[in-house]
Amino acid sequence: MEEPGEITAERIAEVAVGDGLPPHRSLWTDAARRFTRNRIAVVSLILVLGLVGLAVLAPVVQRHDYRVQDLAHTSEGPSGTYWFGTDQLGRDQWSRVVNGARISLSVGIVSQLITAVIGVVIGALAGLTRWMDNLLMRFTDIAYSFPDLLMMILLLAAFGSGLILFGSVPVTMILAISLVWWPTIARLVRGQILSLQQRDFTLAAKAMGASQWRIVWTHLLPNTFGPVIVTATFGIPRAIFAESALSFIGLGIPPPNPSWGTLANDGFRFISAAPHLVLTSALAIAVTMMSFTFIGDGLRDAFDPRAR
Repeated sequence: MEEPGEITAERIAEVAVGDGLPPHRSLWTDAARRFTRNRIAVVSLILVLGLVGLAVLAPVVQRHDYRVQDLAHTSEGPSGTYWFGTDQLGRDQWSRVVNGARISLSVGIVSQLITAVIGVVIGALAGLTRWMDNLLMRFTDIAYSFPDLLMMILLLAAFGSGLILFGSVPVTMILAISLVWWPTIARLVRGQILSLQQRDFTLAAKAMGASQWRIVWTHLLPNTFGPVIVTATFGIPRAIFAESALSFIGLGIPPPNPSWGTLANDGFRFISAAPHLVLTSALAIAVTMMSFTFIGDGLRDAFDPRAR
């Protein structure tokens, strides 16, 4: 029989649940709750998901084949037949913008995934192994010292930009961006791991006899994913802008495959006769970059509320 005032497991559970103590929530749950309170970030996420949906469904939502030329309707403005007008060769601008989203978004998202993988691997090795730290960080400093745009131009000039897989994934463009931007994430991950190794929960895990690999997979790497996700999210609009800039100077996606950068370059040459060509492609780039920037701001506040 339970004595009055006796502390039992049932009493502890009753106190934890019945006396109003909040249930335990993980870092990811708290981050998701804080992110959903940021209305601008949520609206931006909806816009990005809508753009991704248009890119995936481009063959369905396009009004005309983006490669078909209608020389009887060249450089026409927006109309019921051609929502975004036509270009100098009579091609449907709406179809070209929608199909261009497939290339531009794949460049932004896939390049940052590759960048994150390379950066996490090198940064983690540098932070965990002292004998490799100096070697990897000197290599990272050398890679970091080259100007980004110049290195991309050299890589594309050396290997070309014509290798496209699955109809819309420009491989050499993605690799050029990834091989230039990984040092930022590598240095971030190294710094995070060196800091986390001195935190109380890591020292407690060591004192309890946890193995090095268990500490790495359970405590160190999961706690670095938040900053890495935020950095990669901010890197997506930078990658889209880089692709647009390279396409604008003629080193982008070869025709007839459209990207927003090539569309802006083509429209710029006819800006006086057909300003809608520049406006539609530039607006697509601007909305996408702004949306990813707001998402990055929301993620940064969600993972680190002290940054507000």
